[in-house]
Amino acid sequence: MPKIIDAECVGCGACADACPNGAITIDDIAIIDAGKCTDCGACIDECPSAAIE
Repeated sequence: MPKIIDAECVGCGACADACPNGAITIDDIAIIDAGKCTDCGACIDECPSAAIE
């Protein structure tokens, strides 16, 4: 499952918009719901601050 790097996340929401499963919400920083995440990597590709690994 992708992991959010808290210190790098700016909470822009690009990852949440890119997630086809609605597994990401924004609350100051991105939060990934492990139950909904399918490890597709769409969030990683869209993050402008490289805050997801």
